[in-house]
Amino acid sequence: MKTTILAFVFSFLVLPIFAQKKNFVNPPELSTPRGYTHVVTVEGGKTVYIAGQVPTNQQGEVVGKGDLKKQIQQVYENIKIALKAAGADFSDVVKMTTYIVNYQPEHLPMLREVRSQYLSPTQPPANTLLGVQSLFSADIWVEIEVIAVVKK
Repeated sequence: MKTTILAFVFSFLVLPIFAQKKNFVNPPELSTPRGYTHVVTVEGGKTVYIAGQVPTNQQGEVVGKGDLKKQIQQVYENIKIALKAAGADFSDVVKMTTYIVNYQPEHLPMLREVRSQYLSPTQPPANTLLGVQSLFSADIWVEIEVIAVVKK
C-alpha cells in the first residue's frame, strides 16, 4: 500500500517538475514563416549550446571546398554528432543561427532543401540567417550554431 501511494505521489507531483514542454508559436500578426518558427518557448529541461559548426571532417579538413551545398550538408552532419554527444537530436533544437559567406537570395532554396532533411517541417526551430563577408578561413563558406533543450 505504501509503495502504491509513494508511486502515485512521485508520478503526479515529482515527475512533472522534470517534464519538458516546447511551444512553437507563429503569431498571426507576423508573416507566415517557411522553414522556421518565429517564437519557441521551453519549460523544463537542460539547455545545450553548440558552438558554430563548420564543414570540416574529423581530421579538421574542409569538406566541399567551393561547393556551398556540400558544405551545408557537412555542417548539418557535424551538428547531428554534437547533438548526440549531448544526448539530443534535431527535435530538441529550439534556435539556430546560420552564417553564409557572400549570401545571395538564390542560395535559400538549396539551404532549405538540406535543412528539410534534418529539421521537423511542422515544428522547426527559430532561425536567423545572416550573410557575412567572411568567416575564419576563405575555404569555409557556412557556419551554424545551435541551441537545444533536452529533457533532464
